[in-house]
Amino acid sequence: MNDGNEGMNRIAKPLAREGMGNRPSNTPAPSAELFKIAVIMTGGTIAKTYDLRKAVLRNVDPVIKRLIRSLRLEGAKVSFKELMRKDSLDLDQDDRARIVETVQTAIKRNSAVVIIHGTDTLSATGEALLAAMAAPTVPIILTGAMAPFVVEGSDGLQNVTEALFACRLLAPGIYAVFHGRALAFPGVVKDRDALTFVLSSDALIAKSRS
Repeated sequence: MNDGNEGMNRIAKPLAREGMGNRPSNTPAPSAELFKIAVIMTGGTIAKTYDLRKAVLRNVDPVIKRLIRSLRLEGAKVSFKELMRKDSLDLDQDDRARIVETVQTAIKRNSAVVIIHGTDTLSATGEALLAAMAAPTVPIILTGAMAPFVVEGSDGLQNVTEALFACRLLAPGIYAVFHGRALAFPGVVKDRDALTFVLSSDALIAKSRS
């Protein structure tokens, strides 16, 4: 029995050394670099909550942070920037310039950028981003919802989850992600009858010719 044990020990020791390599036993294995996503919040319908005192929906509660923090995002690190709390119909030229400037800063230290935006003028902001950054180095994704996240049946959770997933799949560019589709600017518009985003007829013709 002793001879058998000694033989096993002679086999086990070289295998253990080979598995450990030259790394000390108390040194943790190197971890994969985290995929960094910057989430820039501008307000919009998705972020509205009900104000009991005034009986209106308002952008006053950080629901987007709670939504995203409830998700399991393996290998990702999400940072938040609350830029403004506005209905997109109230955004002006200066607001869009702030969004563009904030995105230009964020792409320098992140692998992707997600912009939470109201749907009514999301297209205008996407075109402004494209005009300022014709060849972005990371995916820049605009998303939001047709109904507030806190309202039953809202598409907010779906759209935000899809946008975060799309960050790892899309090539660098500027996109709107809604309802299972990623649409590349230019030419992304809101279909107010279907309550989703589509490519304009001009954009479709241009893509068919390319």
